Amino acid sequence: MLFEPYVLKNLKLRNRIVMAPMTRNMSPGGIPTQEVANYYGRRAKGEVGLIMTEGIELSHKASSAYPNVPRLDSQEARDGWKRVIDTVKKENGSMIAQLWHCGAMRKKGMDPDPEVPGFTPSGLSSPGKRKAHKMSVEEIYQAIEAYTQDAIWCEEIGFDGIEIHGAHGYLVDNFFWEGINEREDAYGGSIIKRTKFATDIAKSIISNVHEDFIVGIRFSQWKQQDFGAKLAHSSTELKEFLDPIVNSGIDFLHSSMRRFWEPEFNESEDNLATWTKRISNIPTISVGSVGLDSDFIDMTAPANPASIEKAISDINKEKYDMVAVGRALLADPEWVVKMRDNKLTEVTPYTKEALAELR
Repeated sequence: MLFEPYVLKNLKLRNRIVMAPMTRNMSPGGIPTQEVANYYGRRAKGEVGLIMTEGIELSHKASSAYPNVPRLDSQEARDGWKRVIDTVKKENGSMIAQLWHCGAMRKKGMDPDPEVPGFTPSGLSSPGKRKAHKMSVEEIYQAIEAYTQDAIWCEEIGFDGIEIHGAHGYLVDNFFWEGINEREDAYGGSIIKRTKFATDIAKSIISNVHEDFIVGIRFSQWKQQDFGAKLAHSSTELKEFLDPIVNSGIDFLHSSMRRFWEPEFNESEDNLATWTKRISNIPTISVGSVGLDSDFIDMTAPANPASIEKAISDINKEKYDMVAVGRALLADPEWVVKMRDNKLTEVTPYTKEALAELR
């Protein structure tokens, strides 16, 4: 089933393999170049079912934390993305944009405005470290408006949908995480109230785009600030967390793990994506070092190609619906075809050199 067609909402995909979003830092001035278009085009030609863009900086003054990340808030940037989309569509590919606000990962002194600090729910950048700006309710509303406008632009220029980046210690995840969300208003407190920022974003986007436009959310237990962090310690808590997100009307959930083969709770051998699928009953993506022999700790660490039999088995058992592949696809744009045709020995291993170029 992994290599067979799949329909996400009304979008027909040629298989269930997703290119995971991966930051490339190769869009000077926030503008995707022709080289960026060719990079994504090669993955579409290599028969990736659904391409997720690298994180696109939200059109908000505090969204940035890394250099040369693409944006949407200029006509030149949107024209650049239109060029990317056209290249992908020419190869019969499908593409979703990931909208990304760095939140706690931004520090004062960073571009584009060094005077703007990181924005977080309570001014915490990590537990106990009050190094960011505490967002007012008005600033929360402004951020929601920025997500909505960027999603509207994404639909206008031809993306098939968007993913809200709600994982890994960035802004939306900062609201999810009780370790740094100490708010006592509608946006903090219980696990349900900590989802309100994300659900308000999703509802606003959905009400401002057409019905066929896909809207999803990526989430994780782990954070860059703390690999051992947990939003939910049991399936019961995970249900409390997921129910309001699902009820916002989203079309898919992207469950990010560092090692997709590991069980999430002591209750069973099931991973986070399997629990997410069971609880939510909506399309779910599993991700976490798929196709490699080592987990994600350091993007510069090498990793060799590995079997994907577990992912194939999980898909066949309908434990989740799609599998996202990151570093393996970064190294080899033909990974899908080679794995489908049982040519594991021909797959290019992942090395840090893959980060330095757009292969």
